[in-house]
Amino acid sequence: MIPLITLVVGGALGYFAERAIRGRAFKTRDDLLQEAQRDADNIKKTAELTAKEELLKRREDAERDLLATREELRQHERHLDKRESSLEELQEGIIKRERMLETTQQKLTDRSKAVEARERELDRMLKQEQEQLFQISGLDKQAATGMLLDRLENQLSTETGALIIKHEQDLKMRSEQMAREIIGMAIQRYASAHTSEATISSIDIPSDEMKGRIIGREGRNIRAFEKATGVDVIVDDTPGVVVVSAFDSVRREVARQSLNKLIQDGRIHPTRIDEVVAETQKEMDSFIRKQGIEAAQEAGVPNLHEKLLDLMGRLYFRTSYSQNVLRHSIEVAHLTALMAEQLGLDARLARRCGFLHDIGKAADHEMEGGHPAVGAELLKRYGEKVEVVHAAGGHHDDIRVDYIYTVLVAAADACSASRPGARRETLEKYIRRLEELEAIACGFPGVEQAYAVQAGREIRVAVDPTEITDREAAKMCRDIATAIEQSLTYPGEVKVTVLRETRVVEYAR
Repeated sequence: MIPLITLVVGGALGYFAERAIRGRAFKTRDDLLQEAQRDADNIKKTAELTAKEELLKRREDAERDLLATREELRQHERHLDKRESSLEELQEGIIKRERMLETTQQKLTDRSKAVEARERELDRMLKQEQEQLFQISGLDKQAATGMLLDRLENQLSTETGALIIKHEQDLKMRSEQMAREIIGMAIQRYASAHTSEATISSIDIPSDEMKGRIIGREGRNIRAFEKATGVDVIVDDTPGVVVVSAFDSVRREVARQSLNKLIQDGRIHPTRIDEVVAETQKEMDSFIRKQGIEAAQEAGVPNLHEKLLDLMGRLYFRTSYSQNVLRHSIEVAHLTALMAEQLGLDARLARRCGFLHDIGKAADHEMEGGHPAVGAELLKRYGEKVEVVHAAGGHHDDIRVDYIYTVLVAAADACSASRPGARRETLEKYIRRLEELEAIACGFPGVEQAYAVQAGREIRVAVDPTEITDREAAKMCRDIATAIEQSLTYPGEVKVTVLRETRVVEYAR
């Protein structure tokens, strides 16, 4: 009985235990389902929020694109409006211009009719005057024409004879003139480069790579060279050339020779530059002394101070209007001595005065004053005679002349400078001759412009076609040539060309 009860009680307990376990399982499942439901709801809400945000962002981007497109369309519309306004204004301007052209054309037509009427009236009056003249003179038209032609023939015969004589003389002098023109052209070509040669020297370099070596790192080589020589070195884009510029011709020559040595040596650095410049300076001093000694010997001037010999040697590198000053000094010495011998004066003293008269040009950039005053001061400092000092200071009439040697030096200086080929014509005198040539042509009535061309060998004159006719232009050309012959002094011939031009412009539409 007891085991049965125990069995029943155990079974009941097992049943209730199983029910409790099943209840807890069902409860756990429901909780899991609810939690899963909640997670699903959260994920759904998050997805919906993300989708809404993405939608809002896309909507904002679309609205911005739409606004940008609208603004672009508005700008394009405004541009079209401006172009339309400009076209309307242009069309209005064209319409106004057409109206003005029509008005002008109508005025021209009326004026042309008036001119034709005046020409007919003028022809009638001329015929009437001719008939009256024929009646007064008692000559008919044929006889008057014959008389006029005879007079014109006589005048032309005289002019023809003059032209024949002129051309005969030209033919006789043709060979001499050709020789002079060849020599003059050679002198002109040489003197044309004087201005640039007076301040610069060009140095050829083997390659453009050498320019970089001359300049050096951060420009140290070129600065060292300019400091050592006292010149300016110009390195530009010109291929194969370096330019050395300085007003002192001796410094420029030292710099040119030094740079050539450096280029040939290939070693270009500040220390080497100083060495080469010092070496070249010594060579230049020796060369200058040699030139001074040789010039003094050639001029026949002995016993000169060493400093004076150096100064005279420096004149080898000095030019005046393309004439070498040292050669000029030698010429003046000989000319002064010849004139002194003719006058019975001391030829040796005269030669000394002439040789040293321009010595101030060797130091005028170092001392204050013109070269006559500088030269007189130098000669006085080194113990030259008072006549020599006075000749140097007064050969340009800067002071009162107290010695005849000063007059002789001034005359010899003018002879040496004015001899054919010694110096080129000054620019001021050349421009003055062209201005006088143009002024003569512009003095005639009806002349609008005049241009002297071909270095003054031709004058071209433009006249007003409304005031000057073709026949009057031909007469004016001859009158201008006559006025030039009577007023100016010039070598060779001057060609006179008178231009009369009438322009009529019209537009085809």
